Amino acid sequence: MSSVPDSRHFASASGEILPALLRETLERLFRAADASSVLEICETALGHLGLHGALRWLPPEADSTQGPGRINLAVDPQNLQMLVWEGDLVPGQDASAELAWLGRLAGIRLRQLSETGRLYESISRLAMAERLQRALYAIAELAGTAHNMAEMMQSLHSIVGMLMYAENFYIFLYDPASDSVRFPYYMDTVDQKPPAPDENYPLQDMRYSLTWNLLQSGQPVIGSVEELARQFEGRFTLVGPACEHWLGVPLLRGSQAVGGIVVQSYRPDTHYTHHDRDLLNYVAQHMQTALERREAHAELERRVADRTAALRATNRVLRQQVLQRQRGERLQSALFRIAELASAPESQQNFYAAVHRVVGGLIYARNFYIALLDDNNQNITFPYSVDEIDTRISRPVANGATEYVLKHGKPLLADGQTFERLAAEGECVEMGTKSVCWLGVPLMWDDRVKGVLAVQSYSPKHIYDARDQELLTFVSYHIANALQRKQTSESLKQAYINLERRVTERTRALALANRDLREQIAERERVERRLMYETLHDSLTGLPNRTLLLQRLGQALQAYHADTNKLFAVLFIDLDRFKVINDSVGHLIGDDLLFQAGSRIRACLKTRDLVARLGGDEFAVLLEGISDVGKAKLVAERIIAELHVPFRLGVKEIFTSASIGIALPGPHYQQPEELLRDADAAMYRAKDEGRHRAAVFDDRLRREVLSLLEMEGDLRRALSRNEFVPFYQPIVALEDGRTVGYEALLRWHHPVRGLLCPGDFLAVAEENGSAESIDWQIFEQIASQVGTLAGTEGFVSLNVSGRHFRQPDLDDRLLNLLSTYRVNPRSLRIEVTERTLLENPAQVKRMLDNLRQHGVSIALDDFGTGYSSLSYLHQYPIETLKIDRSFIIELAKDNSHSVPVVRAIQVLADSLQMQVIAEGIEDEEQRRMLRQIGCRFGQGFLFAEPRPVEVWVK
Repeated sequence: MSSVPDSRHFASASGEILPALLRETLERLFRAADASSVLEICETALGHLGLHGALRWLPPEADSTQGPGRINLAVDPQNLQMLVWEGDLVPGQDASAELAWLGRLAGIRLRQLSETGRLYESISRLAMAERLQRALYAIAELAGTAHNMAEMMQSLHSIVGMLMYAENFYIFLYDPASDSVRFPYYMDTVDQKPPAPDENYPLQDMRYSLTWNLLQSGQPVIGSVEELARQFEGRFTLVGPACEHWLGVPLLRGSQAVGGIVVQSYRPDTHYTHHDRDLLNYVAQHMQTALERREAHAELERRVADRTAALRATNRVLRQQVLQRQRGERLQSALFRIAELASAPESQQNFYAAVHRVVGGLIYARNFYIALLDDNNQNITFPYSVDEIDTRISRPVANGATEYVLKHGKPLLADGQTFERLAAEGECVEMGTKSVCWLGVPLMWDDRVKGVLAVQSYSPKHIYDARDQELLTFVSYHIANALQRKQTSESLKQAYINLERRVTERTRALALANRDLREQIAERERVERRLMYETLHDSLTGLPNRTLLLQRLGQALQAYHADTNKLFAVLFIDLDRFKVINDSVGHLIGDDLLFQAGSRIRACLKTRDLVARLGGDEFAVLLEGISDVGKAKLVAERIIAELHVPFRLGVKEIFTSASIGIALPGPHYQQPEELLRDADAAMYRAKDEGRHRAAVFDDRLRREVLSLLEMEGDLRRALSRNEFVPFYQPIVALEDGRTVGYEALLRWHHPVRGLLCPGDFLAVAEENGSAESIDWQIFEQIASQVGTLAGTEGFVSLNVSGRHFRQPDLDDRLLNLLSTYRVNPRSLRIEVTERTLLENPAQVKRMLDNLRQHGVSIALDDFGTGYSSLSYLHQYPIETLKIDRSFIIELAKDNSHSVPVVRAIQVLADSLQMQVIAEGIEDEEQRRMLRQIGCRFGQGFLFAEPRPVEVWVK
């Protein structure tokens, strides 16, 4: 059925038809762009048809009933309105067919316009969705690229500009720690004084500004200046140029606003819509994710840089140690060589040349000479001299640098200025070619200066220092001894020539002298061997020491790097409870125990394996030629079993055990000390697991060690950043829930791991010695907040650990702290545990009495879990007993033994007129039972969790 009206009806109704009019009406209708044009065309057509009346649009809720003077022509589905004709018909005139025909034409066009509009709207939404998707992809890509922060901010500006008008755009970030705002990116075409991107501005300085209101509300803000002034009435101050329209959305981390993104328009024709607001708010959350990822990446890079710097520093220390050890080895080798030269059958000139080579191995000695005084002390001879410029010959004693050393009998380290000063003082003059640096040391034997050993440099590249002087002085003693022996040997040779004429009468004397010399040489060699042995072995057990162990370990590690099949293991052995044994039975028996323990360990090993004593009760074993870690474990278990057998020491039978750490080589080990360190760490894990066992160092233990190091570093930084804060848990009256006081509890606002309880870090803090500093930092904060929390009748409980009572001035420090912050001592209550009272009873009692005399209350914490000695209750000034939560948890259970215990504590406290506070109350049944027993006060999650001071002040 055709939707086009039949023109025959029109012709029959009007009596005549104009084909040109029909075509023109159809063409104009189907060219109409909107509903208004359709109405105008229909009015023109009605005029040509001779129908008088008015066309108008009615809303859909209007009365649609047709009558003699009103005919409904068509419906506009796009604008939801109806086209009606209203007018009077001439008597006898029936125009319903013409009006119906014209209405159908108009309805067709109106439906076509509605469909076209809907299609255009769908296309527009698709285009916007595509732009939004591209923007989100671009933001996600920015978070993973290597752009710097400025480039990233510019890219974010461009992305927002793709979605809306964003010529004026800025991003601000809020730092809650300093309560300040930073503007990392700010682009404004009108503002002449933009904020600096690297400067923090106090939030209080921009109070009631649009940025401040956006951050405080945490909700998007949109509107003109006038609209925003009405919206924030009484809390609005215009900062910067006035804009035409303003749109800002917050950057949220959870429910907390940490910044915001703002666009603004100075154009009267450009305003932002709610669609722009929703779009920017959606995009802002993705931007926040990108910024947090970038900040996390920057923080990771910073931590890697810090760790790298620390490793570099450690590496420098290790290199210095290696250099010092190498210098020591070179010095030792030089001394051995000098001792060999003294007894070597070489000529005097070869001896001097060999000494020159030995000294040259220790310091710069290209210019070197030995000067000797003759027997009359009148002339100086130069039996050996090597110099780049001068040639030295024997000469009378004068006033040179050599004579200065001979005269004073002490070393001389001099440069040009030193020689000028000495010449001005008349002490000496520089003879020969002037040197840049000159160093001479005396050669002494028979308590007299016999000569001088000197080196000098003509180049600024080689300057001697005090260490070179000390080294050359030390070597000179041995060289002088060798020279003496060498001269003695030469004298003996001359004597042999002279005594050949008297061989008969002097044969016996020469034989005796020769025998004495051989005995001296043999004795020296024996001493040297003994020194070498003692250098590499432990004097108590006779086992190799750390030096020899590290040498063998370094060789094994080098062989492993060359061939990974050459596996070995390091066992770090520590005797359990050795200190107790040593302190109880004496050091002599302890030394005997160490000797026998070393022998037992040696008996458990193969011949090629090495056992060394590192010091104290620590031993180390190097197992070579093993196939896997299982072999090392078997050896460790054999050693543990052998050491578990009782030791018979005199009349005593001593029992001990051993904890063993095992470390195997890997590609990441470069120094033998690293393997020994990791074996030591594994040994401590064996002790933590219960002792009398072995533990293998693995990746998990390595991560634990690194995590411990990281935690120690975080604790140090947290102290300087004041990241430790007190939280307060109310202490309430059980009858009506009224708060009577608070207990202060330690918390750590870790910048990465969030809020931490003491159990997460306190053990590490006690090990590295920072626990007391943390406590005093908390004490300072509590002292500054007691007045606000306690008021005139309340109190705040402060937990003081036993380590603080080891300081004899703890009470004075606490009282001075209260005086500094003007705190009423009656508002403070000190909580101590029973273990604290046992460590130093006299000192603890003195300090508690002093605190009590000044008005500070004393509470005994965790009562019932320790020794629970009744003597505490009358020896110490205790006013309050706190029942441990372990008894409170069991109250509501059937057949619980906690009820009579708690009732007994309450009766005891009532008889002593002490206050009782129950800890850890979590449900109403526990509260009811405590009230029946007679307990009046308590604390726990039933009433409130620990919160910062700001929560309770509000």
